[in-house]
Amino acid sequence: MSILVTDLKPHLALVTGASGGIGRATCLALANMGCSIAVHYHSSEDKAVTLVKELKSKGVRAEAFRADLTKYEEVRSLHKAVVDTLGPPTILFNNAGLTLKSGIKAITEISIDDFEHTWRANCGSAFLMTQLCLPDMEKKGWGRVIFCSSVAGFNGGVVGPHYASSKSALHGLIHWLAGAYSKTGVTVNGVAPALIQETTMLPGNNEELAKKIPIGRLGYPEEVAETVIWMVKTGYVTNKVIGVDGGFFVQ
Repeated sequence: MSILVTDLKPHLALVTGASGGIGRATCLALANMGCSIAVHYHSSEDKAVTLVKELKSKGVRAEAFRADLTKYEEVRSLHKAVVDTLGPPTILFNNAGLTLKSGIKAITEISIDDFEHTWRANCGSAFLMTQLCLPDMEKKGWGRVIFCSSVAGFNGGVVGPHYASSKSALHGLIHWLAGAYSKTGVTVNGVAPALIQETTMLPGNNEELAKKIPIGRLGYPEEVAETVIWMVKTGYVTNKVIGVDGGFFVQ
C-alpha cells in the first residue's frame, strides 16, 4: 500500500475563496487527482461558474456556493449547503480572507470595528468552518484541514496590525488543532504565502514588490497550490505552517 494519497476520487474538498488565484489553482490541482470540489465564492460569481465548468470537464463533481464569510450565519449556511449537495468534506482549505486596508503605519489608523471585521473574516470564520467540518472527518478516520495564512503572520508584514494579528492567530489555532486531533487521522497545517501574482492582496506595484523577494520575482498561485497538495498527500505532515515566499522570511 502506498504511504501517499494520490487518488482523491473518494474525497470532497471545500475550498473557500475559490474564485481567486490561490483558490482556483488549488481547486484545479485537487481535481487533477480526482477530488470532488465545493467551490466557495463571495462576489465573483462569473469566475466561480467558469471554474466549476472547468472542474467538471476533468470528470469530477463540482458545484459553486456563495457566502459572505464575515457573517457567521452564512458560514453555517455554506457548510449545510455543501453537505446537502455534495456530502461532508474530508478536505478543507480555509483560503478566503481580506486585507480591508493596507500600508497602515500607525495603530490609530485602524478602528476596532475594522480590526474585528478583519479578524472575523480571516480567523473567526475559518475556526467556525473547521468546527463544522471536523466531526465528520474524525468519524471517517481521515481528513485534511489547511489554513491559508500569510508571511505577515510570522513577521507582521506590510498591510497592518489588523491583518497580521488575524493571520498569526491562525498559527495558534493550527498548533492546538493538530495536537488535539493527531490520533484521529486528521492532519492540520497552514501555508503562509508572500506576494503572489494574480491575487487581490498585492500591496503595490509588481515590479517594486519583486525587489523585496530574494529570488527576484513574485510567486504564482500554482506554487502555493503544490504546497497544499503535498499536505493533502502525506499523513506524516501536521502542525506545520510553511512559508511560500521566495525566501522573503527566514524562519
